[in-house]
Amino acid sequence: MTQQGDNWWDKLYDDAAPDTAPAATGDTLDDRFDSASQATRPGAQPPPRAPWEPLDDPAPGPRAFPPPPAPPAPASPPPPPTSAGQPPDAVLPPPQAPPAPEAPAAPPAPPAPPEPAAPPAPERRPASDRPEGDTVPDATRPPVPRPRTAHIGTRPPTYEPEPTALPAARPDELLDLVADTVLDGARYGAYTLRAASLRGDSARYRGDPRRDALLTARFGHAEAALVLVAVAGGARTADAAHLAAADACRWIGEAVGRSHARLSEDIRAGRRGDLKSGLHRLTDRTFGRLRARAAELGVEPEEYTASLRCLLLSADPDCRTRVFFGIGRGGLFRLRDGAWQDIEPLIPEPAALTGAPVVGFGSPPAETEEGDRHTMRLGVPGPPGAPFVEESLPPPAEPFRFRASVARPGDTLLLASNGLAEPMRGEPALAEELAERWAVPEPPGLAAFLADVQLRVKGYADDRTGVAVWEA
Repeated sequence: MTQQGDNWWDKLYDDAAPDTAPAATGDTLDDRFDSASQATRPGAQPPPRAPWEPLDDPAPGPRAFPPPPAPPAPASPPPPPTSAGQPPDAVLPPPQAPPAPEAPAAPPAPPAPPEPAAPPAPERRPASDRPEGDTVPDATRPPVPRPRTAHIGTRPPTYEPEPTALPAARPDELLDLVADTVLDGARYGAYTLRAASLRGDSARYRGDPRRDALLTARFGHAEAALVLVAVAGGARTADAAHLAAADACRWIGEAVGRSHARLSEDIRAGRRGDLKSGLHRLTDRTFGRLRARAAELGVEPEEYTASLRCLLLSADPDCRTRVFFGIGRGGLFRLRDGAWQDIEPLIPEPAALTGAPVVGFGSPPAETEEGDRHTMRLGVPGPPGAPFVEESLPPPAEPFRFRASVARPGDTLLLASNGLAEPMRGEPALAEELAERWAVPEPPGLAAFLADVQLRVKGYADDRTGVAVWEA
């Protein structure tokens, strides 16, 4: 840059040089700061109003900016015409308006009709029960019907109808916890299945775990599939009753699952003898594992056992054979033509029991060709040091039960644990109520079935498990 350019640059940014801008107009940044400082001092006069602000504004606070435009002023009427002989700017008196005719008197209003009585306001519903996007007020929408926990008889049971206390838990045994209620269902072939298991009123009040166990499982595919429903109930006085019931369901499920192809074929072919002997063998092995587990825990066999009742259902729509088997207390009922039938298999007399003991249950330990002793675990040779039973085990307290029946369209089959079978037999009102509820062609949904199973009866507070099969 030239010397002349350098001098120009220095003069432009020299602090001592005078400002070459126009004279101050009172609207610079410094002027605005001074004005705001004076306005905020105590006793200062309010700042001048903006041109659009009204002169009298008693209401303090923010004002609209910019203000809405003022409405246009009404147009002035045209000047009256001039008369002949008068100057144009002469003022004439305004013309007199003719008097308005009197309006006729209005007829008297008819009496108002009596107001009808207002209908009673419907019950308000909580916000969680309203459909998504529902903006209609509660007062204009009727309540949604829902299943209610009811009871049979004139007096309600002693305990509360809903759970109160949870079972005690241990941090290292959380897998052993049992839910208060289990609900399941399915539809295959010509039948609809509903299953529910819940704690009894007594267990809910005391905080005891549910001793009933429920297992629903499907093995196989298409028409050859086999559905197993197992219901087990632990001993009331045993501390580990819920664990024994869960083991019984799991082990019978494993045994049936390994043999499901043969069992499905036997059911569809109607081989009743083969089914009875095969299922007897699988059930005995399951109880043999329960006794072996009791020995591992160091408790008596009767302290780690359970009642076990099962249903086998084919998925073939042309097969209506329903197979029941198990050991222990409970009930098997059939609703046909509006009336209940107790079809529980009769217990045979001890003298009528025949057959050799099954290996793994009720048999002394045997040795294989290699010299290994069979343990109680399904007759499988165990590793060295594995527990085994030196003496023959006594037979179960209840004999094996088996029934294969052909269902009719419209039948309802009910498999019940002892906690539901006892009130079904002891309180006719409960059986009548369930017969009336289940007489409709359409099976109930899961929530409605749960409400049916938990119909409470005074004097019956045990766990309840029910499995119902509706025939189309």
